[in-house]
Amino acid sequence: MARNITPRTEDYSQWYLDIIKVAELADYAPVRGCMVIRPTGYSLWESIQRHFDDAFKETGHVNAYFPLLIPNSFLEKEAEHVEGFAPECAVVTHAGGEELEEPLVVRPTSETVIGHMYSKWIQSWRDLPILINQWANVMRWEKRPRLFLRTSEFLWQEGHTAHSTRDEAMEETLKMLEVYRRIMTDILALPVIPGEKTEGERFPGADNTYTCETMMSDKKALQAGTSHFLGQNFAKAFEIQFQNQDGNLEYAWTTSWGVSTRLIGALIMTHSDDDGLVLPPRVAPVKVAILPISTDEEKIASTLLPKAAEISARLDARLGGRFTVVDKQFHLRPGDRFFYHLQKGVPLRIELGEKDIASGTARVVRRDTGAKTDIPIDALAERIPLLLEEIHTSLYEKALAFRKENTCFVSDYEEFKAAIENQGGFVETFFAGTSEDEKKIKEETGATARCMPLGSEERGVCMKTGRSGARRTIFAKAY
Repeated sequence: MARNITPRTEDYSQWYLDIIKVAELADYAPVRGCMVIRPTGYSLWESIQRHFDDAFKETGHVNAYFPLLIPNSFLEKEAEHVEGFAPECAVVTHAGGEELEEPLVVRPTSETVIGHMYSKWIQSWRDLPILINQWANVMRWEKRPRLFLRTSEFLWQEGHTAHSTRDEAMEETLKMLEVYRRIMTDILALPVIPGEKTEGERFPGADNTYTCETMMSDKKALQAGTSHFLGQNFAKAFEIQFQNQDGNLEYAWTTSWGVSTRLIGALIMTHSDDDGLVLPPRVAPVKVAILPISTDEEKIASTLLPKAAEISARLDARLGGRFTVVDKQFHLRPGDRFFYHLQKGVPLRIELGEKDIASGTARVVRRDTGAKTDIPIDALAERIPLLLEEIHTSLYEKALAFRKENTCFVSDYEEFKAAIENQGGFVETFFAGTSEDEKKIKEETGATARCMPLGSEERGVCMKTGRSGARRTIFAKAY
């Protein structure tokens, strides 16, 4: 256990903040609720961003950019939307030394301004579908901020699409949810549950909201990403109309979907331990740290550093990018150098000393388990990718097993309250209540409906209302 990190069992919130500090991921900004993302944290976000962006483009989406400032009147056009976001909005009333004729809202999300632009761009069925994504910052004034999880300003992507039919828009909504699930599982090693949000948890202005929910190591839930079927609500509010093939005017069907920098929080709280950050190899900006070890400066310069550089080049070529670093912090003791990369979550460490070169082997150490293996230097380029895959699988299976161990099923409300209070984790039950019922449940237990898992056709009696035909629903305390 690291002395500079509070143990999880002692204070989970402080453990989380300590991980961010020692891994140099982020720091507090001068404005309350905002954060500075440090180079290590931003390189991790770039890695996450790259995987998602590639997947979006593979499904036919293109990137664009829309304004940060939105006329206040735009938000007021969709009643449910403005009601949902009004308490979180930051509003600009003065600019250029003068009071503005109309207040401008700092972007909390972009459905309204994009809806306005789509109404100008869409005239005919031939103009559809429009499949646009933007990478941007947004602002939602946060009263209880927590780095990465809830900050007033954060980074994200938001996809916005318009379609000629309901079926096509719904297909898009679920397609993007599956893209999220796949990247979160295959790249981030997060065992997410895709599902539909209940009435009380829907995005303001959406007909249906779908989500990827995942369990953190303190057994709380985290919403990792959402995809919204907006129906024709925003199309009607912003007059997004098109002439169909019969020459008649119709309103378009729209969707929106997004993930954000809270995924970095998800990675921390799913995989890390009391020694520091643990990162899944497929998303780690640095996958391998190579540490030449010697006190002989001549040997370091003539033998160790050239061999380390050679290994680094071969590994980068095999891994398809610049994913290795050669540690040159010779002013530090070897143990301190090991610890430096361990706390930053580098998946593998290669220790290279004079005896190693003489024997033709190098010691390879896994971050996730600490297991040490001596591997022939000539075999590193072949063995390292296999080890990285083993680490990814191990991290995913460990997180999945933890979720399963901390999931239970209850059939009535008294059981439900006891499970939330005594066990925590995910509590599955049948639920068919209203948003008012959801509010009462949250007031009484602190738990919210996370999702109704997709693919579950089973129906039962609602644990709260006694209604039949209720869907299986996951409840949990959440971030």
